[in-house]
Amino acid sequence: MTGGLAKTWDRVPLKDICEQINYGYTASAKQEQIGPKFLRITDIVDELITWESVPYCKISEKEFAKYELQEGDIVIARTGATSGYAKMIKKHPKAVFASYLVRLRIKEKYDWRYVGLVVESDDFKRYIKSVIGGAAQPQANAQVLTSFPIPLPPLPTQRKIAIILSAYDDLIENNARRIKILEEMAQMVYREWFVNFRFPGHEKVKMVESELGMIPEGWETKTLADVLETIESGSRPKGGVSSTSGEVPSIGAENIIGLGKYDYSKDKYVSRLFFESMRKGRLRDKDVLLYKDGAQIGRKSMFQSSFPHSVCCINEHVFILRTNQLCTQNYLYFWLDQADMTQNIKNLNANAAQPGINQAGVKTLSILLPPRELLGGFDKVAEPLLGELFNLAKKNNVLRRTRDLLLPRLILGELDVENLDIDMERLDNG
Repeated sequence: MTGGLAKTWDRVPLKDICEQINYGYTASAKQEQIGPKFLRITDIVDELITWESVPYCKISEKEFAKYELQEGDIVIARTGATSGYAKMIKKHPKAVFASYLVRLRIKEKYDWRYVGLVVESDDFKRYIKSVIGGAAQPQANAQVLTSFPIPLPPLPTQRKIAIILSAYDDLIENNARRIKILEEMAQMVYREWFVNFRFPGHEKVKMVESELGMIPEGWETKTLADVLETIESGSRPKGGVSSTSGEVPSIGAENIIGLGKYDYSKDKYVSRLFFESMRKGRLRDKDVLLYKDGAQIGRKSMFQSSFPHSVCCINEHVFILRTNQLCTQNYLYFWLDQADMTQNIKNLNANAAQPGINQAGVKTLSILLPPRELLGGFDKVAEPLLGELFNLAKKNNVLRRTRDLLLPRLILGELDVENLDIDMERLDNG
């Protein structure tokens, strides 16, 4: 791979290389298996499409043929804050796509993997954002989404670029799967010990009645007010934050999306001076974060080991939760991450027009508190799992940044791959 002057490859509107451009199917998502998988916007914004968690929908055979997803299709979100987010469809179960997605099917004379890599890139997202502007409820129809001017090197070069960048994607996807497994392992231990009550030595402990039902003797029912040393939100400077300048990342609710997950394209910044002046909202290692107002109340995350940033803060739409000596951050996170607790958090909101929860409400939430030695035992099991999880998340950030730096140089021809001896069968055998 050599450098040089950029190639003068033609740029054509994305629509010109599409065999089909289609809006998705309108239906209600169902958890029971009543038809094919029903891919939605929420299913394409993570690193991977987790097909196991994608719901189902009811659809006739005639309509299924119209909306069926095939390998090589590209789906793009067309509404909301994720307008312009896209995913290539690779190996997958029987599935259709929802109405807020647009599907592109690329003509055979072009390499769909190359096109998909370009459409998944931040350059594509920035282009769509520039076209639709800063509307409160951004919308991007198919015409807008396919107006993107895509550079088109010769097909062999497209395929070589796809092979080079797919190697990064493969590593990122493998790490994402390992992150998911590590989280599931920690959740499994948590459920076994603190939900099913099969903790070490449980055979010698009798069960007693409590306001939360039958619990092991010696355990206590408390509220978060009893176990929190700190609950606070952050702030933003007058004039707001910047997406292109500044010195310290300011994390908003849009990035409270789970363990080891973070969308760096949504980073906003405050000045170092403003950060140093903040009395609240500066992040520390192992802080638990809670989405406090907006459409996704109840989402939560925990950051540690300098992930996502070694120095950062939060804005006013996020709560930081820090425990006192009665509890631990790991236990608090997994307690809040139970489905019934997430619903209890959502229930704190009584205003549908301006959804939000406050500190007083959060403090009323119940928590089951095991003995301190059992909390310490859980930490000894969970810490190595979470440490590796965040280590992989940081590695993925480095891989993603490297890939994103390579992408524009490859598609503009600044890095010449035409004469590279690359095994083209690798792409076909994917």
